[in-house]
Amino acid sequence: MKPCILSAFDSGNIRLVSIIGDQIDLEIEKDNQSDFYQWFHFRLVNAAEPVTLRIVNCGGSAYPDGWPGYRVRMSEDRETWRQIETDYADGVLRFRAAPASGSAWFAYFAPYSMERHQDLVGRIAARPGVRLESLGQTLDGQSLDYLSLGEGPRQVWLYARQHPGESMAEWWMEGALERLTDPADPVARALRRKATFHIVPNMNPDGSRRGHLRTNAAGVNLNREWHSPSMERSPEVFLTLRKMDETGVDFAMDVHGDEAIPYVFLAGFEGVPHLTERQGALYTRFRDLLATRTPDFQTKHGYGVSPPGKANLAMSTNQLANRFGCVSMTLEMPFKDNDDLPDPERGWSPERSKILAHDCLGVLAEIVDTLR
Repeated sequence: MKPCILSAFDSGNIRLVSIIGDQIDLEIEKDNQSDFYQWFHFRLVNAAEPVTLRIVNCGGSAYPDGWPGYRVRMSEDRETWRQIETDYADGVLRFRAAPASGSAWFAYFAPYSMERHQDLVGRIAARPGVRLESLGQTLDGQSLDYLSLGEGPRQVWLYARQHPGESMAEWWMEGALERLTDPADPVARALRRKATFHIVPNMNPDGSRRGHLRTNAAGVNLNREWHSPSMERSPEVFLTLRKMDETGVDFAMDVHGDEAIPYVFLAGFEGVPHLTERQGALYTRFRDLLATRTPDFQTKHGYGVSPPGKANLAMSTNQLANRFGCVSMTLEMPFKDNDDLPDPERGWSPERSKILAHDCLGVLAEIVDTLR
């Protein structure tokens, strides 16, 4: 039988161009009503012999600088994802596979399916002291799930996956939720006593299920909607911001992945109009403490800083810092490996994302008393 390419499943994205001999040419599909594309996730079956796979439209993707130095993730059991040798030249991503069973899955990063999301919120909601709510429905009719826990006066918001293709963000969330609900963990116990946590593990369920890189069902980039969200374009932001206005925000972390920069880093809110010295000092303290806690985090590489008063208030980190006077930040993890501490087999991985979440909570425990 000839090899076959499948992507009609949760978070799947690829289009078959041709199969000629042992070479399979593919293209990544654009997000619905958008020109963004970069996320791919598909299955190869009936591969009795080794095959060469080529994604031929990478040169026109959203972030072409993300391909040099990148390696495709492959799994034969959908549990363990490993990097495979990958070449990029002239807009074509090329990799070779010889799965033992003739079947394998390939993805831009280890996927976090909506089925796994359902399992996560169900499992965490069953633990003592956790409350699960739906903030409302998305354009595709999915629930925008919201978990809350803790009884302390400081209001901490953690939210992830505004950009659905950045699946490492929900792996981070899984790690954070598991630690926060561990009854034997002293850091979690202290945090629950001092703060109330408000958590949206997946801000973009529609884009996640559809296999989008960056947008929701309507082709809208949610992290450019925080100045003026609407139920028609961006219900995910509208509903979350409404809940934030109800609870208040003392600390917020927006969890992401970056296609091009092979490091873990934070982006802050330095250019917001209402910036205070106290906000800036607390952000800097969090960043520097995280750098001392884990070698997977650094402060040298990252994004540029906006000039005073010129921050983009359509982005959540800036909007929240300006709106609530809180300490807010964007955490970025790489699709590539972390160049400071490379792992040739797994690269940046779900496991490292979860461990990083534990470290972030450890640092939060050190500064939580100073948030208000």
